[in-house]
Amino acid sequence: MRRIFLSLMMDLLATQAMAADKPTRVWNLTSQTITNLQMAPAGTTAFGENQCLNDKDKSVEHDERLKVTNVETGSYDIKVGYEDGKTCLVKGVAVETGKVFSIEDKDLKDCKK
Repeated sequence: MRRIFLSLMMDLLATQAMAADKPTRVWNLTSQTITNLQMAPAGTTAFGENQCLNDKDKSVEHDERLKVTNVETGSYDIKVGYEDGKTCLVKGVAVETGKVFSIEDKDLKDCKK
């Protein structure tokens, strides 16, 4: 019994280690190219750096995924900016370290130009 327990624990730890090695990414499912993406803990205005700077062309096209850095598992409000100057908010996005989360047009709120 002890052997089975130890085996299960080792499998669990190995799975967690592999997830930690994967980058957290955002998937742009909006209809436009994102040029600014900043994240803040949900309910705050403490927006961090522009995550688009992590991309080689500094933008995230429709259906492209972007590596997100310096963000831990939690709920976030996201400020999204587009090439045409429009900015929108996406509130209460669940982000999990090592996983992909998406943003769609239907998620965009409080858009301004």
